[in-house]
Amino acid sequence: MRVAVHTRIRPDSIEDYEAAHREVPAELIAAIRAAGVKSWSIWRSGIDLFHTIDCDDYGHLLAALRDLPVNVAWQARMGTLLETSHDYSSDGSDATLPLVWELDASEGD
Repeated sequence: MRVAVHTRIRPDSIEDYEAAHREVPAELIAAIRAAGVKSWSIWRSGIDLFHTIDCDDYGHLLAALRDLPVNVAWQARMGTLLETSHDYSSDGSDATLPLVWELDASEGD
């Protein structure tokens, strides 16, 4: 499944946010992959961040990472940089962006 999530960065934290993402802990990356993530991209437009996540099950992903110490520490770090954080609560899977339109590469063949 693919989902999109919107978060917002503090205007004075853009450089720190981008620098942090050049140093994502290997342990966190391994945990994200173990939770079923195939890919995760973050796009930025001004202070708006758009995450695209391809995973087996987004609700499972959130549950797997929510209380994991390396993710808790990462989210605490991100919490100092973000106005709107990624929601790892049980309601977080309902916070995805609705898909409006998609061009599938296999269509038209």
